[in-house]
Amino acid sequence: QVQLVESGGGLVQPGGSLRLSCEASGFRVSDYTMRWYRQAPGKVREFVASIFGVGGSTDYVTSVRGRFTISRDNAKNILYLQMNSLRPEDTAVYYCHVRRVGMDYWGKGTLVTVSS
Repeated sequence: QVQLVESGGGLVQPGGSLRLSCEASGFRVSDYTMRWYRQAPGKVREFVASIFGVGGSTDYVTSVRGRFTISRDNAKNILYLQMNSLRPEDTAVYYCHVRRVGMDYWGKGTLVTVSS
């Protein structure tokens, strides 16, 4: 049974940092492309970052490139998103995602609020 559980969100001041975690079960994060998405209030869900299963290459939406880093711990089966230099416009619920055997799986999300 595939499960994704995000954690690490919270309230942070502009310029601050947070690290999000996504604990995966039922599959190995190293075998699939893992993605982070986010959904801000009143907006559609958008892609944030991805890490490919084979080789581990990464990709980012332009607005976070250079500030966010996606990574994974294969031994712990956890996906991470390190977020630095946070801005108010980064405020959103952050979700991890995997497409496995033609099906999309999502966690319930973790809320990140960037505000002074």
